[in-house]
Amino acid sequence: MDCIFCKIAKKDIPAAVVLENDNLIAIKDINPQAPAHILIMPKKHYATLLDCKDKGLIGDMLLMANQVAEKLKVYEKGFRVVINTNQDGGQTVFHLHMHLLAGRPLSGMMG
Repeated sequence: MDCIFCKIAKKDIPAAVVLENDNLIAIKDINPQAPAHILIMPKKHYATLLDCKDKGLIGDMLLMANQVAEKLKVYEKGFRVVINTNQDGGQTVFHLHMHLLAGRPLSGMMG
């Protein structure tokens, strides 16, 4: 498989790791859209959210988002988590991942 996120999870490609456990890895986004922009992804490959039926893993991704927010000291002011799914949803890398954005006021369509 030629998935860049799988290669990062296997440590074949270096990345700035923020947090990691047996099933997940959180890395700094190389093209940040906010002062704190972290990608949280499973080490196992799922192309999209639609392909992952493991609700425990999805829950663990959200719990890791909380841990990352605490580690980066952005949890009090707030942060956003987003999972883009498929092309119209804005997904550009087809390996399930969650964006954590923080460090400035975030605007947009979500309220």
